[in-house]
Amino acid sequence: MENDARMAFIQRFQALQVYRDSYTELAKDLILYNERTTTDLAVQIEDLQRQLHISQLDLTDATNSRRELQLEVQNLTTAFSALNQHLQVLQSHNPYVVVLIDGDGLLFKDHFIRKGVEGGKKAALALKTAILKQCHGLATEIEVIGRVYVNLAGLTEAMRKSGSLEKESDLKNFSLGFTQGVSSFDFIDVGSDRPDAKIKDSATWHLRNYNCKHVILGISHDAGYAAFVNGVMANAATEERVTVLEGTRTVHELLVTGVSVLSLNDTLFRSEKLVAKPPPKGQTLLSPIGSPRPALIAAVTPRPASTPATAEEQPVSYARAIKKAATPPPQMTLPIPLQPKKTNGTREASKEKKAAPPPWNPGRRGLDPTLKVEPEALERIKKRKDHNKLCNNHYLRGPCSKGNDCVFEHKYKPTEDEIVAIAFLTRLNPCTSGQDCEIENCIYGHHCPTIKDNVCMHGYCKFRSEDHPPGCKLRKPSQSYDDY
Repeated sequence: MENDARMAFIQRFQALQVYRDSYTELAKDLILYNERTTTDLAVQIEDLQRQLHISQLDLTDATNSRRELQLEVQNLTTAFSALNQHLQVLQSHNPYVVVLIDGDGLLFKDHFIRKGVEGGKKAALALKTAILKQCHGLATEIEVIGRVYVNLAGLTEAMRKSGSLEKESDLKNFSLGFTQGVSSFDFIDVGSDRPDAKIKDSATWHLRNYNCKHVILGISHDAGYAAFVNGVMANAATEERVTVLEGTRTVHELLVTGVSVLSLNDTLFRSEKLVAKPPPKGQTLLSPIGSPRPALIAAVTPRPASTPATAEEQPVSYARAIKKAATPPPQMTLPIPLQPKKTNGTREASKEKKAAPPPWNPGRRGLDPTLKVEPEALERIKKRKDHNKLCNNHYLRGPCSKGNDCVFEHKYKPTEDEIVAIAFLTRLNPCTSGQDCEIENCIYGHHCPTIKDNVCMHGYCKFRSEDHPPGCKLRKPSQSYDDY
């Protein structure tokens, strides 16, 4: 019995010993875990303290930078405001209106020109006054710049033929007076050059100048400016800054662009064109004003077959293509000399000669130059269709004003025969001004060019009946020529 009690105590002691050992291990594990955790936390705290310090430094730096930027922005805003005010002063300083006149078509009234230098001064002052009246409230601040571009010798001859010029020196003296009358006005003799290129370039330059408030173009007579004016009107920045100054009635091609028109015909400019007076009996018959120059009215002679043109030769142009050998001699009315007695044969020949009808004259411009076309070259040009079709303006007048926007071909290098073919096909389209056209190098037709034996050979002729000789017969519709 005692032994059993002793064994029970022993067992209970052993169990207590195991429990105590487990308790000791647990305490050790807790102490080790606490040490490791304390160490990790200390490392994390140190890292956080370091990051906090860096953040505090960054915040201080950002605050300083922001303040510096704010100060810089404030300084820049002040400087920009000052520059903007200065720019406004510059933009409002020396404002001007420029008047660019094609003097070959926009003509001053005769009474100004007949007064020579004094008339030129009065015309310049009257033009400046009339333009300033259009400026209303800005009239006291704005300057008027005037440029008249003219072929002085050609205009003198044209005015002399029309009877508008009493002395040839009057126009020269008028030009001097015009230049002297207003310090900002010039009367510029361009010689044989056409004034249109100078006017277009000058207008383009002034439209880019902010101080230029308006450009006034004296070009109402010339449809050749229509493409340029249309381009200006298509630009929102310039469409309100251009006006056409009217002398003779503004051509339709300019009116359809929507450009504003200013007429000063009551005080300054002629509203009628120059018309050559018929010569007295017995004197040379002169061509009407506006007719092509002699260099443009002879027939085209194609190059010899022995010298074929190539794309590498000298560039060809319409002016070269229609260069002729000679002009027909002027018609003269002379006293009739005594003639020898005529035989029967000579009498019959004389009757036949008298029966021949006189050459047809379609109007004041006269007949267009004759074009001798090579059939093969004509066929090559006619076969080009759609975007492959050649640009008439580019090859007959010079570089196309539309540039890369043009839908027709510009890069092809035609031969001289092909240039003539292009000119011939373009002639099939009537000029909108007809016989009133004064464009010397106009590429369009001014009468039907396809008449043979008093029969119109074009099945779909676009010309009016009055553009054909009297009694001319029209063919039935056919496909003689394609539209070009």
